[in-house]
Amino acid sequence: MKNLNQLKYIIPVVISLVALPSCKQFLDVKPKDSVADDLTIFDKASSETAVRGIYRGLAADNYYGLNFTSIGYLSGDNVKWTGSQSIVQDFINHNVKADNATISGVWAAIYNVINRANNAIAKIPGVNDVNLLQSEKNQLIGEAYFIRALAYFDLARTWGGVQIVTTPTTSATDKNGTPRSTLAQTYAQVLSDLNTAESLLITPTAQNPIRANKETVWALKARYYLYQGDWANAEKYASQVLGDTQYYSLLKPYSAWFANNVVASKESVFELAYSATYTNGERGQWQPPVNGGTRQWAPNDAFVALVNNPLVGGTRSSLVASAAIGWYGNLYYRSPATDPAYIIRIAEIYLIRAEARTQQYIVSGVTTQRDGALADLNLIRDRSGLVPTTATTGADILLAIENENRVEFGLEGHRWFDLVRTGRAAAVLGITDTRKYLLPIPVDQVSADLPQNP
Repeated sequence: MKNLNQLKYIIPVVISLVALPSCKQFLDVKPKDSVADDLTIFDKASSETAVRGIYRGLAADNYYGLNFTSIGYLSGDNVKWTGSQSIVQDFINHNVKADNATISGVWAAIYNVINRANNAIAKIPGVNDVNLLQSEKNQLIGEAYFIRALAYFDLARTWGGVQIVTTPTTSATDKNGTPRSTLAQTYAQVLSDLNTAESLLITPTAQNPIRANKETVWALKARYYLYQGDWANAEKYASQVLGDTQYYSLLKPYSAWFANNVVASKESVFELAYSATYTNGERGQWQPPVNGGTRQWAPNDAFVALVNNPLVGGTRSSLVASAAIGWYGNLYYRSPATDPAYIIRIAEIYLIRAEARTQQYIVSGVTTQRDGALADLNLIRDRSGLVPTTATTGADILLAIENENRVEFGLEGHRWFDLVRTGRAAAVLGITDTRKYLLPIPVDQVSADLPQNP
């Protein structure tokens, strides 16, 4: 298609406000002529609704509500597909085609979130409402910048360099000719947005992991710098988050952060909330028919063996359960499906710091870095009922961290991205064709301005 016809998917034309009484208020996407553009965000209530709409887009089925996360675990080595749809099996086989409906939906959902953020960033600063304090404006704008950073981060690690759009879309053609940026430029946009968000947001004054704050920014910065191989900054920002023990801590036993209908626990740095009227799509895919699900995907034999091994899984065996149909994942189990979407957990921050410290130890030989890494790693092991690791060399510690990540986040969307960023996908998964480390651009997005990945 010529001249960015992909913008019909990239960004909805305009947003209009839908005021709902619950926390699930969101921006409804409608054609431009459904509401005057200058009225979409004009006072305190519409500004707050606009930002809630960004979160709603983040939680959609095609983003963190199901499909984007599924790319991370289906492409790894913990999950099997029990159905017959080839578009799902293609992720497990690492044979994803450009016409795969899942990647088209995910792409559209991420750019939908970006456009919602762009509207908030562009319009909230100009809102003149005596009831909207400057500090409240800063918070709302900062949240929009943070979520836009997360969206571009997810695009970058999934597709590489993409088109960077930082202003609202006002017509079907106003972004025609937007070139594809490089991977470095895309990651630079992520960091720029994180820096701006950090300057606007405040440190938390109450535990509320469903809304971004300054420490949420630090957590994503820790992950960002880990992906960049900037070990010192990865350690720095992880330490800043871990220093706040008032609001964040590992919970023991392992299942305490998700079992018994718990939400917004101290384990969560950032999670997304759902309700009986706006449910999480994960549950239906994991639970077996006896529990009202379809068990379309399930933990594979290798992962079941790992989590049920008391020397490897420990109490993380709570992630799986068995039924007559076979083993199934039990992270998403609530009925109705109000399970949170877990985006950043404090366990990840400990393992980020452990990896960053180990990498610095390998370079410098400073034993305090190694000892700190082992301390972080052993905290994760201890809370799962495991004895301290026996790893002592840098290489062995990195492997121990990799293995811990695999089990700790076995049913979350980490495994594939971890193996690609560490260069371990070939050794672990046997994928030697590096072109497969990125997904193809959806076929309906490809144009002269947005060339296909190799």
